[in-house]
Amino acid sequence: MAYASINPYTGETVATFPDATDAEVNAALDKADAAFQKWRDTPFAERGRILQNAADILRRDSNAFAKLLTLEMGKLIAEAEAEVELSAKIFEYYVRHAEELLKPEKLPVLDPAEGDAMLVHEPLGVLLAIEPWNFPYYQIARILAPQLSAGNTLILKHASNVPQSAAAFEKLMTDAGLPEGAFKNLYATRDQINLIINDPRVHGVALTGSEAAGAVVASEAGKALKKSTMELGGADAFVVLADADMPKTIDWAVFGRHWNGGQVCVSSKRMIVVDEIYDTFLDGYRKAVAKLVTGDPFDAKTTLAPLSSQKAADDIREQIREAVELGATAEEVGPAVPNQGAFVQPTILTDVDEGNPARYWEFFGPVSMLFRAKDEEDAVRIANDSPFGLGGSVFTSDPAHGAEVAKRISTGMVFVNHPTKVEADLPFGGIRRSGYGRELLGLGLKEFVNHKLIDVVDIDAHF
Repeated sequence: MAYASINPYTGETVATFPDATDAEVNAALDKADAAFQKWRDTPFAERGRILQNAADILRRDSNAFAKLLTLEMGKLIAEAEAEVELSAKIFEYYVRHAEELLKPEKLPVLDPAEGDAMLVHEPLGVLLAIEPWNFPYYQIARILAPQLSAGNTLILKHASNVPQSAAAFEKLMTDAGLPEGAFKNLYATRDQINLIINDPRVHGVALTGSEAAGAVVASEAGKALKKSTMELGGADAFVVLADADMPKTIDWAVFGRHWNGGQVCVSSKRMIVVDEIYDTFLDGYRKAVAKLVTGDPFDAKTTLAPLSSQKAADDIREQIREAVELGATAEEVGPAVPNQGAFVQPTILTDVDEGNPARYWEFFGPVSMLFRAKDEEDAVRIANDSPFGLGGSVFTSDPAHGAEVAKRISTGMVFVNHPTKVEADLPFGGIRRSGYGRELLGLGLKEFVNHKLIDVVDIDAHF
């Protein structure tokens, strides 16, 4: 597994890194377990001090952190800066709330003879995090901040195309004062991932990535009887009802599909529009997408980034070709994208009938699938006709009605009058092929803890 920074705009190989040796993996496990034995008893105030330090450093050095994201995976520089700030906010959320969220819970027992019962939430130990390249810092922060707050320690296996971002986050935590071994980045191989999962000192694995990767890792964790959480793919529905504010809806549709180059598991991939406004929406959407500006992601005027790699660009072009071969209609939109860089021409897919397998694919790039729904009922049916269940959105001039429609959409998250979004104080996760488990808030904080019952019973024994 080659770990390399390759600038997706220039194609330049900036740096390469050797795979971890087995000795380095074993040393990381030793240090992570040793760190856990002390970290688990570290007071919340000290844990919070270190996490706040990390947030402060991210903000202080925001420009340098952001530039690294743009260099390694092509993210627009403004979006990179926003990701740095979001990561800082996640740390601060747990600085403020972890102790309260993890406090012991007194149980309301039915009979006083049951005793004085309470639940305490204790850390499990060393965890493995396997993270993707599309949000190199945010993905780390949303597992690292809660799990350090809970008292666990973490080993990171990051995507092979963002090795410098992974190393930068390890250095960040060291600079923030985190004890040695409590968070370690490893350029691990697939075989070493299995070794880590099966090590008895490791008590859980969290993965964000593809369905294929999730199936492999979840299977290995299951065989080892280890807890796992899986945040996988998505094909979020963007439902447009007849009374939607059309200009506002179109603006959000363009943003929702094309931010981060369209490489977001929760981007608006399936636009489902009721029949009476479908043609108006399509015409406006086509014109708005055509205004996107491709180019150097470091240039503030650029609004559509290259994909993360040339392979990613080639793969999505092949997906489009296959979808058309299976019966879909593809319309390329806007000025031709540059030959330099891993760009894909923004494309609108229509006529993706129920017999076309492409209807159920995830397109990880600037490709929009549009569906004409007969009415609201049909729009909900189409939204739920997906193997995924991550996020989604409903657009309407009646927010209360939008919330009622949202309840009928079968996903982990639904937003009204906004594309699916990510925030430090909102939970994240899905159902079905989009995975299981939740990250952020108290839900994420308690994914890898032992909910231990302590019951003080003081009654005489009766035989």
